Amino acid sequence: MRDYYEILGVSRTAEAAEIKRAYRKLAMKYHPDRNPDDQEAEAKFKEAAEAYEVLSDPEKRARYDRFGHAGVRGNGASSGAGFSDINDIFSAFGDIFGAARSSTTSSAVRGRGPAGAGRAVRAATSASSCR
Repeated sequence: MRDYYEILGVSRTAEAAEIKRAYRKLAMKYHPDRNPDDQEAEAKFKEAAEAYEVLSDPEKRARYDRFGHAGVRGNGASSGAGFSDINDIFSAFGDIFGAARSSTTSSAVRGRGPAGAGRAVRAATSASSCR
């Protein structure tokens, strides 16, 4: 596993803004839409997203700095950064790409909405049909 700072091309003393800039540059370069059918570019895109997920979070970054990859394993940063598919990466970093969607909306679209999200609609429909 490569060092997250090395992946993003930043020093260990990099500020949050520098980390974000480095990630954005790599994300744009290796974005799957810009590199269709390029498995290597997709792998680099995911690798950069994993590095950014850890280094952009002060708590995860501190654990990574102290313990390396072992410090962030099991916290969504080891295999695949906790993303089940490429769409999860986009929803996690939507603010960077300018596609900010609410987590409820994006979760509901993927079928993982909050428990009972559909109940209010059914209850309102049932109540209005009783009149």
